[in-house]
Amino acid sequence: MRLEGKVAVITGGASGIGRETALVFAREGASVGIWDFDESGIEVAQHIEKNGGKSFFARVDVSKIQEVEKALEETEKELGNIDILINNAGITRDGFLTKMASEDWQKVIEVNLTGVFNCSQAVARKMMERQEGVIINSSSVVGVHGNVGQSNYSATKSGVIGLTKTWSKELGKKGIRVNAVAPGFIATPMTEKVPGKILDMMREKTPLGRLGQPEDIANAYLFLASDEGAFVNGAVLQVDGGLVL
Repeated sequence: MRLEGKVAVITGGASGIGRETALVFAREGASVGIWDFDESGIEVAQHIEKNGGKSFFARVDVSKIQEVEKALEETEKELGNIDILINNAGITRDGFLTKMASEDWQKVIEVNLTGVFNCSQAVARKMMERQEGVIINSSSVVGVHGNVGQSNYSATKSGVIGLTKTWSKELGKKGIRVNAVAPGFIATPMTEKVPGKILDMMREKTPLGRLGQPEDIANAYLFLASDEGAFVNGAVLQVDGGLVL
């Protein structure tokens, strides 16, 4: 029970990596706040409750600060002070530079980058009052290495790394650790949109010979959120099976 007595908020917790993280954190003793625009997050919260855990779902668009602040207020009322924030929510709108629509560029920036800023700013203010907390941001290997057809996504995930390193310096002295996880290609609903031949190529390029599973990332989040990662701050943990793009 590595998170016993802790309250964790997981954005994008309705499906994929976020859903698995919510379940893993609940099994480790955390009360889990699930923030997602997708209302199937209600089912995740209900599953946790049925298995003896404590959970709360808030429908929120992380790109809108008013919705984030409302979700924060509701979550604290239901679960208590937030100890852990997992900025996991993200979207893709892929396209080559010369063909990418401006609205696709803007939407990915709003969710993947502004959303991380909004949630972190709101929660960090509360954490600073108590002089403790953990913030973990979801980056990506494409934020480190880039990827064809993902100008918007790569830019946001590189930006998340910059935010992580900056906040680790700003907030570390306040007792708040900030780290990032950079997943490789993970078998989630998001990657189901990727053509099969591309996924096959990624498997071939990955030394471990497979795509990652959501639990691979959830376990990385767990390590960084727990006391086992108490001296890890400002790190970007690549969880990609050895993939080099």
